[in-house]
Amino acid sequence: MKRTAFRTGILAALTGLAVTALTAVAGPAQAAPAHHQAAVDAQAVAAYWTPERMRSAVPIEQLVTAPAFAPKDVAKGQSTIIQSIPNGGGAWTGAGKVVQTAGRVFFTMGGRNASCSGDAVTSTNGSVVITAGHCVKYQGAWHTNWTFAPGYDNGNTPYGTWAAKSTLTTPQWEASEDMNYDVGAAVVNPLNGQKLTDVVGAQGIAFNQARNQSMYTFGYPAAAPYDGTKLIYCSGGTFTDFLLTKDHGMSCNMTGGSSGGPWFLNFSEATGAGVQASVNSFGYNFLPGYMFGPYFGTDAQNLYNKAQAA
Repeated sequence: MKRTAFRTGILAALTGLAVTALTAVAGPAQAAPAHHQAAVDAQAVAAYWTPERMRSAVPIEQLVTAPAFAPKDVAKGQSTIIQSIPNGGGAWTGAGKVVQTAGRVFFTMGGRNASCSGDAVTSTNGSVVITAGHCVKYQGAWHTNWTFAPGYDNGNTPYGTWAAKSTLTTPQWEASEDMNYDVGAAVVNPLNGQKLTDVVGAQGIAFNQARNQSMYTFGYPAAAPYDGTKLIYCSGGTFTDFLLTKDHGMSCNMTGGSSGGPWFLNFSEATGAGVQASVNSFGYNFLPGYMFGPYFGTDAQNLYNKAQAA
């Protein structure tokens, strides 16, 4: 079987991806979102993530190998938007809500410290961070020491670090690491007696939306030419991946470490607010300059509902 190397998890060189093995995916009624009870001491996690450890955390894409691809439609349900009260990869110099809700994610994976990106979204429990599936679990192992640093800026954490009490992912990512469902969530512990979104605010989140719309995407790429110190964004029209998934695609030069960062519909540069409808997931090695993110369908909505009820 011919095997081809791809640029996956947004950046990096994940190799040995089989392109012919296609598997069926169970519908939302057949499987529940995967859930991990972190059972951690929030103070211990906060003490673990010193500024030095944050700066030295490697992009997760340097630690993983290529997950499964399967070109198929993601299950869709009723169109739902839950509202909250063209750039190729430049630093976000604006202000607004996004500089508080978007942040850098840190965790330990296989004994090494790694980083992704994430975003605080509106939720019943006020404690939900949306990220990529591979940013919470990889090859059967849940990441440990998982923490979220909203508004991260070159080692500074102006809104504190929020340790996860549980992390979750879709049943398809749990079962076979299907890139069509590379979505994860974390429910974070309160910090100083306050809930996450009471401190940083929350973005809206949307499911089952029309494809091929203009979107903005944000993240903290940490692989060259970026260094993970600042919030980077891309913006422009999107298309549906015509190769190995049914993901959203966008022209974007972000690299590893940006995985899990939010994609927004109806984003306002004036207010820094939008409705999140995907996350940074992967890129193809042979197609540089493009980013892909999973369609938020029924399974992503089930995941969100479970997280906000936790």
